[in-house]
Amino acid sequence: MRGLQALLFARLSVLLVPVLSCCVIGAATDAAMAETKVELKGVHLCCAKCTADAKAAVRDLDGVKATCDQKNRTVTITAPDDAAAQKALDALAAHGFHGETGNSALKIKEDSGVAAGKVTSVTLVGVHNCCRSCNRALQGAIKKVDGVTGDTAKPHGESITVTGNFDGADLVKALNAAGFHVRVKQ
Repeated sequence: MRGLQALLFARLSVLLVPVLSCCVIGAATDAAMAETKVELKGVHLCCAKCTADAKAAVRDLDGVKATCDQKNRTVTITAPDDAAAQKALDALAAHGFHGETGNSALKIKEDSGVAAGKVTSVTLVGVHNCCRSCNRALQGAIKKVDGVTGDTAKPHGESITVTGNFDGADLVKALNAAGFHVRVKQ
């Protein structure tokens, strides 16, 4: 009888091992599929400080990781789900980084508070401006806007006042295109 039990157990084991292995592999695959990955393109990343600041922006978000590619101006967010990925994008924007995801559901939100139309002065806050290279890029983007006559951008500055006779929405668009996220000081 023992020999028969051993034989049955051995045959049952041969049948169950592939099924159990498949379940374990399937669970691991399901977990990996639940993960959300989003690439933010066109982000201003001129130096090691920019990349460190972008990574630090998402550091406190559970299960979220940011990988920066300075040369290609991308930040890749890996998160447990879409909600966590959106929180990471919001955190990057709050730290002054902007880019495009190509995803209509997961994206940097337009929260600049700018009104369309001509203005003579706008003060911007929340912009990432950690070094001289950031500042040069900011000033270059600002100067591309028709009607701008001046700005107060300085490296490490916390705000920038732009003057002239220009469209405020055009200013925000130019800065976003250069990889900077900004808000209008109210």
